[in-house]
Amino acid sequence: MSSSWILVVAVLIGAFGLAFVIGRLLTLRAGLIKGAADYPRMDPDELGLSRTGPTVLHFSADWCGPCAGVRRVVDQVCADLPGVAHVEVDLDANPEAARKLSVLSLPTTFIFDSDGQARYRASGVPTAADLRAALEPLLA
Repeated sequence: MSSSWILVVAVLIGAFGLAFVIGRLLTLRAGLIKGAADYPRMDPDELGLSRTGPTVLHFSADWCGPCAGVRRVVDQVCADLPGVAHVEVDLDANPEAARKLSVLSLPTTFIFDSDGQARYRASGVPTAADLRAALEPLLA
């Protein structure tokens, strides 16, 4: 085998390795809950947020496959934690709300406190344990 073929194989292995690492980093980031204190305070009536307790709000669309998974997880958590409201916003029907909250991908889930302040944000499908952990301090 000539040295030029060895170089080509080495470059291809390096490119695939880099693509794998980038893919893993993006996958690990999906679904993580992050603090969202720097988002604007929303008028609770504007998005149908609860004024008596926390609200889980997630943006979805008819064409979004993973959004059904978010709906199942949020419904399960809301059933386990009374006092937590659930609002689903169709991105196609309400693009202005998505713009205000800088929603660039679906699904995106927010947790708002009773004052309309976004406390947490998750891109992708969050786990039920992560949502419970984020909601329980707001219920105390």
